[in-house]
Amino acid sequence: MTQTDDVVRLVHHVLGAEVVGVYPHGSAVLGGLRPRSDIDVLAVVRRRLTARQRRALLDGALALSGSGEPGRSARPVELTVAVHGDVRPWRYPPVCEFQYGEWLRDSCLRGEVPSRAPSADLAPLITMVLLGRVSLAGPPPWEVLDPVPRRDLEHAMLSGVPELLAGLMSDTRNAVLTLARIWMTLTTGEIASKDAAADWALPRLPGEHRAVLAHARAVYLGLEPEHWEPLLARVRPCAGHVVRALERPAAAHGVRLPPG
Repeated sequence: MTQTDDVVRLVHHVLGAEVVGVYPHGSAVLGGLRPRSDIDVLAVVRRRLTARQRRALLDGALALSGSGEPGRSARPVELTVAVHGDVRPWRYPPVCEFQYGEWLRDSCLRGEVPSRAPSADLAPLITMVLLGRVSLAGPPPWEVLDPVPRRDLEHAMLSGVPELLAGLMSDTRNAVLTLARIWMTLTTGEIASKDAAADWALPRLPGEHRAVLAHARAVYLGLEPEHWEPLLARVRPCAGHVVRALERPAAAHGVRLPPG
């Protein structure tokens, strides 16, 4: 029984016949799990969750999700739930019924329960599900989900940049790699794994910024321990360079980016 199997079992235990399908996304469908990858799962359901179901999913996700630190067996879990009628037919921004990820652990332990809310992040998430063409339960994803128009995908990724910059110094590895992925997607139209996006971005960065992205990639692949102190002064300039590369497409989408 894998950790992914445990997440699928949790979804079925809590939601039962309401489940339309369960699908992987993220690294699992973009070249395979890396040492620092999360277990990323989307569940599509027939109707909105009750308060009891929401609480049960949260308790189960908290129990299944790990820190992802080297030497620990449990990976972080990101569990997202969308109501079928909220994402098909597609409209933007879509509504997320429930989402848990490790960045929410502290607030959830303080008593907060993830609530229903518009979420641009569902655009790249669904795009990855459809790219993966894998079902963990239920029909294949193309029978359940509509393709996301490229303009909506780009707008969604650009809309996430301010949050990435806000967490740049507390979640450096993820923020730097995700910025590289956004840059690659906005330039090429393709979505790749975080390490593949870093491979694409590294030769396009000026030499003085490459060490930051190279370290983020190496940590993600388990090749180096996470140790940012020697590079801290170079993190914001590296991120700022990528943000400046995104300014023209952001303006075309009417998205205002903060300075890196």
